[in-house]
Amino acid sequence: MRHLKFAPSWLRFLIIFLLAMGILFRFFNLDGKVYWHDETYTSLRISGYTITEVKQQIFNNRVIAGESFAQFQGANQQKNLNDTIMTLAKEDSLHPPLYYIIARLWMEIFGNSVTAIRSLSVFISLLVFPCVYWLCRELFNVPLSVPGVAIALMAISPIHLVYAQEAQEYILWLVTILLSSASLLRAMRLESQDKDELVKKRQRPDLFAIWSIYAVTLAISLYTFLWSGFVAVAHGIYVMSIAKFQLTGTVRTYLLASLVGFLAFMPWITIVMGDFFQLLISADKITTQSSLMPIFPFLLMQLSRIFFDIDLSLDNPLGYLITPLFLILVGYSIYFLCQTTNYKVWLFIIILIMVPALPVILPDLIAGGIRSSSEPYLIPSYLGIQLAVAYLLTTQLYNGNVSRRSIWHIIMALVIICGLISYKVSSQAETWWNKGMSYGNPQVAQIINQTTRPLLISDALGDNYGNVFSLSYLLEPKVRFLLVNNQKVPKIPDGFADVFLFNPSDTWRETIEKKYKAKTDIVYSDNYYSVWKLTKFSKLHRRNIPPNNKLSAS
Repeated sequence: MRHLKFAPSWLRFLIIFLLAMGILFRFFNLDGKVYWHDETYTSLRISGYTITEVKQQIFNNRVIAGESFAQFQGANQQKNLNDTIMTLAKEDSLHPPLYYIIARLWMEIFGNSVTAIRSLSVFISLLVFPCVYWLCRELFNVPLSVPGVAIALMAISPIHLVYAQEAQEYILWLVTILLSSASLLRAMRLESQDKDELVKKRQRPDLFAIWSIYAVTLAISLYTFLWSGFVAVAHGIYVMSIAKFQLTGTVRTYLLASLVGFLAFMPWITIVMGDFFQLLISADKITTQSSLMPIFPFLLMQLSRIFFDIDLSLDNPLGYLITPLFLILVGYSIYFLCQTTNYKVWLFIIILIMVPALPVILPDLIAGGIRSSSEPYLIPSYLGIQLAVAYLLTTQLYNGNVSRRSIWHIIMALVIICGLISYKVSSQAETWWNKGMSYGNPQVAQIINQTTRPLLISDALGDNYGNVFSLSYLLEPKVRFLLVNNQKVPKIPDGFADVFLFNPSDTWRETIEKKYKAKTDIVYSDNYYSVWKLTKFSKLHRRNIPPNNKLSAS
């Protein structure tokens, strides 16, 4: 790889330009997209309130205003950092506390706005660039060219923009993956250098320090996202494969460092296991509305979104045209990597792509489809693919005759253009594919905001809870909410011209129709929920509601 050591001036300028564009787009229009279901749960955990407490105070068959939700959406005076950790331990232990602790401290300084909480992810995403530089230096042993192109590709990668502007832990998880992987490769490189006793004595402090860094970053990664366990498995398979499954000194040191990392995570994994066994012996079943999609079109679409993403659906004809092109690019990148690099290089990338993805794909393959919420679990695979493509593009800029290099210049230019177009489209959108069950909330909010005196009625079943919180960010102050628990028949007060039912079950909706001698018309529907309008209500409700039942708001 000697010819890859120094990048020409035009390539250095291009890398700097794309890095600057990527950073600017990350900070642009942070509050433009819907603050969706899962992000409202992030804010709830940060607030320190439990779902039970929220249901008691909000889902209580009383009319409230939108500002009533604010208390449960960020840092507040009633709850402290310890409450944030305890709510995760009690209700959501599958989400380790590190990101939420950082976010709580961040929001205490910068406030509870959507821009404030999402800006934390943006600043964390900036750490990706020096980390990927370090990883590429250790992996490819070149100072600038491949690391520089990898930084440029990740700076304009649409999939990274999605998670860099998301109030969740996924971009922090990517940073921890990069750090732990780079520290592991450096430790292994130091272990494999000259075995002379004098050299080993000199290296011993460095080795201890780098293996300590690996143990610490592994623990941090586990405290960020539980799926880090599969990244650790990938690291273990790589170390054992390089050692040809023999218990060498490197393997023993690796096992010791990994043990330290997992021991540091023991307090939280104990909580997770306790919740797991409690679920097994409980009669309660958790149901979600996460829809299943055909697995192979889904994976192809996710592969395409690494480089080009304008929010296409799986059945969009343009997607069928573009996705195969990126599949060819990625496939050839992996083939070229395996043919032209040392096995220590390509094996690491292949394992990083495959091992963390298999636990996502195999269960869903058996089920006949993949869950629509599975995208973040593939972040290690996105990273491995981008490293392979960065290596291919960099080498082809130097290899072959002039005409061949020109072709690869064009291919690289098209990849860059696709990324910049994706950023332009995404930055101006109100919603995006990663918003899942809240994808249609901007449209629903527009329908409700157009009315004069609207009332939104919903219950706390399923995903309604988080989606109602999400809608509260989009609805105008004139909108009132009547939220009930356990599908009780709501007591609708006088004074509302338009009454909407958010995702009611058929039985509950029919009960309300009978109660108020009215009918309901559907005004919005997608794969996740529906919204109905109670019609003929304005003429009938005065006969059913006592005159002294006045509108109340809090």
